[in-house]
Formats: sequence, C-alpha cells, structure tokens
Amino acid sequence: MKIILAADHAGFDLKEVIKRYLQEQGREVEDMGAFSLDKQDDYPDFMIPAAYKVIEDPQENFGIFFGATGQGEAIAANKVKGIRATVYYGGPLDLIHRSRSHNNANVLSLGARFLTVEEATDAILMWLAIEFEGGRHERRVQKITKFEQNH
Repeated sequence: MKIILAADHAGFDLKEVIKRYLQEQGREVEDMGAFSLDKQDDYPDFMIPAAYKVIEDPQENFGIFFGATGQGEAIAANKVKGIRATVYYGGPLDLIHRSRSHNNANVLSLGARFLTVEEATDAILMWLAIEFEGGRHERRVQKITKFEQNH
C-alpha cells in the first residue's frame, strides 16, 4: 500500500506530522505537496495531481489529503474519475469505517482546523485498516463507476 499525501497551507502542519508518523511506522508515503507553508496557495493545485497519483494504481494507492475543513479538497479530488474522496473533521469514527467498508473510499480528506493530531491519527489508522465489504455495496460503487465512464 502506498499512501499519497497532499495539503494546502491550512493542512500543511498536520500533513507534516502525519507524514513523519506514517514513515516511522514503515509505511510507503509519497508527498505531493505543499512542500512549504504558503498562505496564498490553492488546494486544487495539490489535490488534483495527488488524486491522479492515487488512480495510477487504484488497488495499491490511497490518498490522505489535508485542508482547513477537508471539504474543498474532497470536492477537487472527486473531479478525477475513479476517486471516491470522503471528508472527516471529527465525530464518530464509524463515519471513517463506513467510508471504506461501504463506499470503498480511496481518499480521506481531513479538516485540519477541526482535528487534533491524535484524532487525525486515530481516523487514519482505522481508515487504512478497513477493507471494502463488497456485496450489496459493490453494486452501488459499480453504478458510480459506470456513470463516471459514461460522462
């Protein structure tokens, strides 16, 4: 599994902490930027290329994106065919579980201004550990994929 990271200025600090943590765990990580804190940067400049990197190998690559709320980052990522980005900025971890087990999300977009490092880490570790259930959920994800291919 390769983890693709991306952040704008609002998520930069959290991305850097999480990147070090994942690397210390021995996980394969690719950082797609931002590479420095620039309050004038724009999240689509990082999220869209990172989303394309995720779909280069959709069986192995997963994205973790960071922004103020995670909303814009997910919207940008979801414009790329094959991406199923979900947003988390706190609340029950069951939201994280279902995003993988039911929706087969391949990008987790985190709201850095709403999460502590510990909350973000807990969410990421759960999200990376959960497998897609398939079954009735496979049918639903396939309908989304079919729509994407035809539009």
